[in-house]
Amino acid sequence: MKPREEKKELHKINQAIRVPEVRLVGDNIEPGVFKTSHALQMAEEQQLDLVEISPNAVPPVCKIIDYGKFLYEQKKRDKMLKAKSTQIIVKEIRFGPQTDEHDYEFKKKNAEKFLKEGAKLKAFVFFKGRSIIYKEQGQILLLRLAQDLEEFGKVETMPILEGKRMTMFIAPKKKK
Repeated sequence: MKPREEKKELHKINQAIRVPEVRLVGDNIEPGVFKTSHALQMAEEQQLDLVEISPNAVPPVCKIIDYGKFLYEQKKRDKMLKAKSTQIIVKEIRFGPQTDEHDYEFKKKNAEKFLKEGAKLKAFVFFKGRSIIYKEQGQILLLRLAQDLEEFGKVETMPILEGKRMTMFIAPKKKK
């Protein structure tokens, strides 16, 4: 067998379960602690598999189920969860400490559009060279942006100076 063909099982099943006792749970079974050999025999009688569900429990928890069907349902469930989860997009807008009015309005319109689309906004002021002396101006600029975008999003983190960047995050407001 080639190493590529070797497939690691997600759960221990049937003879791969090598503990003296297991706790059985599930349908058509009296829940309780049984010897592994007895649990295997019960699974064989029902023509199903003994599957180790929780290996870290003492004793390990097992279920008598059709393993193929179990894997299929698990994949289906994972796919549904993935489909329901939403991807968070972060859009960035960069300002200088002395951004003029026209540039500010233009970038504010873009920020508004991003928030309406449901993206998170990362607005930052980048200080080049000695412009770090204008950090108050940068903070005022970001706070003004937050105030102007108040109806579209809420401030997640207030302006924070990290090195040569002053950053602020704005999350979109939930649509009703």
